[in-house]
Amino acid sequence: TRMGLAEGFWHHEYWLPPGATWEDMKGIPYPQPQDLLLCIPGALLLIVVRCIFERTVALPLGRRLGVSDKLRPKVQPNATLEGFYIQLSKTPKEGDLISLAKQSDLPVKNVETWFRHRRAQDRPRLMKKFCEASWRFTFYLTSFLSGLALLYDKPWFWDHTVCWLRFPQQPLPPALGWFYLLELSFYCSLVVTLPFDVKRKDFKEQIIHHIATITLIFVSYCANLVRFGMIVMLVHDASDYILELAKMLHYMKWKRVCEAVFIVFAVVFIISRLVLFPLITYYYFVTKFQLFLISFVINTFLMILQLLHIFWSYLIIQMIFGVILHGAKRKDARSDTEESDGSEAEDLAKNQ
Repeated sequence: TRMGLAEGFWHHEYWLPPGATWEDMKGIPYPQPQDLLLCIPGALLLIVVRCIFERTVALPLGRRLGVSDKLRPKVQPNATLEGFYIQLSKTPKEGDLISLAKQSDLPVKNVETWFRHRRAQDRPRLMKKFCEASWRFTFYLTSFLSGLALLYDKPWFWDHTVCWLRFPQQPLPPALGWFYLLELSFYCSLVVTLPFDVKRKDFKEQIIHHIATITLIFVSYCANLVRFGMIVMLVHDASDYILELAKMLHYMKWKRVCEAVFIVFAVVFIISRLVLFPLITYYYFVTKFQLFLISFVINTFLMILQLLHIFWSYLIIQMIFGVILHGAKRKDARSDTEESDGSEAEDLAKNQ
């Protein structure tokens, strides 16, 4: 039955356009789904590389560039208050404060201060944020430049109609297979490290984004839609590294340069995600194919990504008008969950 299920799952009518079968692919080096299992060791390897990179490159770089954590007051150990903080709430209501003050034999004001300092202790340090941004900047930039290097001499990169020439009988160049595996490994590593990374207000949207991206990479590889997939990944990679650079500058307190880079990011993000992405996906995918199961799945997840792009573009535009043009107090809709130390109040808008 397991073989029957597997055969049913990989039935050519689901994965290939009408009229094409797996038999047509014989003799062509086309993508093998089992190759993608390498993303598990790949993700673990990337996590190890990231830990080494953050300690040996990002941390010394941050120190040299003047990123420093503010001194935070240490709280007095108090079992009653700590128990409430861990089990019930990090921000007790007025009634709770009065009750905790009685139990601890402390003035209410002191209990309030204890909770404020205790929350500050748990907040991510500026250097941790800088190291995370440095790692993502390095990966996204490498990924974008590698993608460009792999695609610039391909005729189907410039003329998207060539994308579908003799599809699905298109041999897979090994370099594109490895690029796919690298991207899949990276997004899997992001899912694994999400609970440990600096948590942001768009945490749920990030999870949706990662799931949609992993699904699209997997499905497009198995259906030999690698040419189309590469173009979509390159369009996504075009803006990510600029944002991470803006964040690094923000943590370094290079306000003017940071704002200039953020505006560049906003322009690239909006052009690539709201103009190029829908054009590519609509004209060269939706209109080229008769609908079959996998194209329907891909369209659905592309729509999810497009909705996320619109959501993030709205926040980015809002931030540019609010912070940069009106000189308002820096407040970011895509920021960390609690206000950061003092003037670096809120992190720069974070896209995916």
